[in-house]
Amino acid sequence: QVQVVESGGGLVQAGGSLRLSCAASGLTFDDYSMGWFRQAPGKEREGVSCISWSGDKTYYTDSVKGRFTISRDNAKNTLYLQMNSLKPEDTAMYYCAVLKSKGTFYHNCGPMALYDYWGQGTQVTVSS
Repeated sequence: QVQVVESGGGLVQAGGSLRLSCAASGLTFDDYSMGWFRQAPGKEREGVSCISWSGDKTYYTDSVKGRFTISRDNAKNTLYLQMNSLKPEDTAMYYCAVLKSKGTFYHNCGPMALYDYWGQGTQVTVSS
């Protein structure tokens, strides 16, 4: 069965960096676009960034543009999110997910209902 497992979260001071990883198994990884999402306490889950199946297209929500970089290594079946210049408002549980339709990419990532196979998440906490 398909599994995705996030890792790399932690506690960091404002201005610091973290690199999140998402290891996927049970699917042909390079057939699917992937996304990173986050949910802060008391808030709705939101899309952060997404990347096409080949890695040639990416999208970032405005609040992370210029600070976060999404990438993927299809040989390792792994998705990454490099997060620099972290702010306290980046504090959240971060999740990766698989876009359900093969060979599809939405320029704004599309709604979360289009994603499947969510991981358990990795906690990112940024102290001020």
